[in-house]
Amino acid sequence: MKAIIIAAGKGSRLRHYTEDLPKCMLEFEGKSLLQRQIESLKANGIKNISVVKGYAADKIMYSNLNYYMNDDYENNNILNSLFYAEREMDGPLIVSYSDILYEKEVVSRLMDSEHDISIVVDVAWRDYYKDRKEHPVEEAENVILDANNRVVNIGKVLTGKHDVHGEFIGMVKFSQRGIEVFKRHFNRAKQIFWDKPFQKAQVFQKAYLTDMIQDMVDMGVPIHTTIIERGWREIDTVEDYEKALTVFSI
Repeated sequence: MKAIIIAAGKGSRLRHYTEDLPKCMLEFEGKSLLQRQIESLKANGIKNISVVKGYAADKIMYSNLNYYMNDDYENNNILNSLFYAEREMDGPLIVSYSDILYEKEVVSRLMDSEHDISIVVDVAWRDYYKDRKEHPVEEAENVILDANNRVVNIGKVLTGKHDVHGEFIGMVKFSQRGIEVFKRHFNRAKQIFWDKPFQKAQVFQKAYLTDMIQDMVDMGVPIHTTIIERGWREIDTVEDYEKALTVFSI
């Protein structure tokens, strides 16, 4: 098992905290967010870890990691940023956003999945949005599931709040077969939609990982879920960071 952490974005909603610092380098009790992610991965035996850098790349300098540079991070988004590390994309593989704190048990649960493609979905997600003013619930990457816990719809805009079963936390596991399927669908979509609208993105270059997942679902690819209840936290805004610091200080 190996892992890729996508850490190229600027994190502009964290304002002064990320003026010259990637948000994965924000500290919690003396350890950066990225360090805490690495600890959770290594606690599950994952030692081959790659990081896709972009904004303030020189601030991410840990040893024993594989680094890939997204030098066009201002013009692309998470999906295309991931493929700067394409040479690492064979399975089994975990892909993670860089702005989430998660317990090692979340990784362990995901690793237990025997499906080719499985995403982590929190079904207790609404609790995180109580009194969360800077990141409204409408921006959650929500997921609607079928009776077999497979993805039906995923993304930031879904109809009918009662239909939403969980929130995608930003972590996916691929088997060897699963990552080959994923790469094949990415390259197909890239050829067709480059400079064109793609799912909820205005152009393919700005697509999220969820856009690619939805496109695969629409094409009939089964995307399974690993269900959790809490055990993670997104750090997207000043409010998110300062609340998380309070938790760590307790």
